[in-house]
Amino acid sequence: MNATYLGMPAFPRAAAVSTRDERLRGNLRHATHTIRAKRASAVAELADWPALRAAGAALKDRTLRHLDHYLEQLEAAVTAAGGRVHWAVDADDANRIVTELVRATGETEVVKVKSMATQEIGLNAALAEAGISAYETDLAELIVQLAEDLPSHLLVPAIHRNRGEIRDIFRREMSRWGRAAPEGLTDRPADLAEAARLHLREKFLRAKVGVSGANFMVAETGTLVVVESEGNGRMCLTLPETLISVVGIEKTVPTWQDLEVFLQLLPRSSTAERMNPYTSTWTGTTDEDGPRDFHLVLLDNGRTDTLADTVGRQALRCIRCSACLNVCPVYERAGGHAYGSAYPGPIGAILSPQLRSTASELDASLPFASSLCGACYEVCPVAIDIPEVLVHLRERVVEGGPATVRGEKVVLRPAKGHAAERAAMRAAGWAFQRPGLLRAGQRLAGRTRRLHPRRLPGPGRAWTDTRDLPAVPQESFRDWWQRTRGQGAAP
Repeated sequence: MNATYLGMPAFPRAAAVSTRDERLRGNLRHATHTIRAKRASAVAELADWPALRAAGAALKDRTLRHLDHYLEQLEAAVTAAGGRVHWAVDADDANRIVTELVRATGETEVVKVKSMATQEIGLNAALAEAGISAYETDLAELIVQLAEDLPSHLLVPAIHRNRGEIRDIFRREMSRWGRAAPEGLTDRPADLAEAARLHLREKFLRAKVGVSGANFMVAETGTLVVVESEGNGRMCLTLPETLISVVGIEKTVPTWQDLEVFLQLLPRSSTAERMNPYTSTWTGTTDEDGPRDFHLVLLDNGRTDTLADTVGRQALRCIRCSACLNVCPVYERAGGHAYGSAYPGPIGAILSPQLRSTASELDASLPFASSLCGACYEVCPVAIDIPEVLVHLRERVVEGGPATVRGEKVVLRPAKGHAAERAAMRAAGWAFQRPGLLRAGQRLAGRTRRLHPRRLPGPGRAWTDTRDLPAVPQESFRDWWQRTRGQGAAP
């Protein structure tokens, strides 16, 4: 069985359930606080971190502006090196291509490197429908798969599980998927890692087909790059006879010199390391080493639509470090599953609604899954202004308007349930355009502040159910200025 995100509820309903799970919140609090503290220490070691961050953002923006050119260069380089390139418009297209490639080998099993792109398209479920078993080899992904669960974090997919839960999952489920867990398995990290190593070894040695993603693709040479911490990626990339890599088109970087910038930004922001333990690169095929056949599936699946949005396109800079998740107060309390996507947390709240559009109730709710505190922007290694994009997408949800969906210009209708918000915002805009009316309203509010309720009635009740209505000051700033600084100094 392969769990999917299909049919998951809107964020408010999912979060209302997950925030009541005390064990989940405890697991998340411990893990995210630990990771964020280590990251801060690793970043502080570099005096030029702000300049490095700015360089990463500039490189990504330049690449995205000329993405068509670099993708053609990448295709030519991969082909010249002995690989084959396949273009996938959407998830169904990508799943069909990968399924056909595996069937052509005659195999019914594949081993997988951790890949966000394959989670995004639901590849494991598609392969299962075709009678092909996909085995996750990343430790955290293995835990999720054995539990028939879903990833809840970009970097640590099983962050919502503690050691005791993982031990129980291994004891209960490993035998159904292959080698059983050792007798008397404890919850010591070393014992759990050893159980996983023994379980996976036979799959590495038996598999003839590997499936991977990539952190980066170097256009000038056709080289793909995977960074990881366990060595499972190296095994999947070198032992199988056929390697199939499914990669989003935005993962392209022009040159090896550009790659150097991101290999400094990514490890410090994700695992708080100066460099990753394993950085694997591969270029096409060779006669002496590695897979004999290499296929690169370039995935669009909404990325071109996102690129057409001059504000939202900065989400495509993302290098999947997960730093924004580890500082987000909403993610820490709600958990990753509440986002209903392979991309949880702040980046998921802006990326998923653009890749999938805001037409569904779930995707329309994601831009509102934030307090707009700005912590995500402060830690992002490529300076994605997530709060800016959140506000931009909220406007699209509430007001509707032009967007690009599957390459076509469309006009999105306002989402249901936002009529009161639209009316309030339009009334506020009308008032702000009339200074005399605004001044009179402020004075009236100040003089009647004792009569104001603590909770709003009607549609505003949901807002004040979880927060206090701000107290109205006795006088406005304008009146205070005039009273204390004199009539002539009024702003």
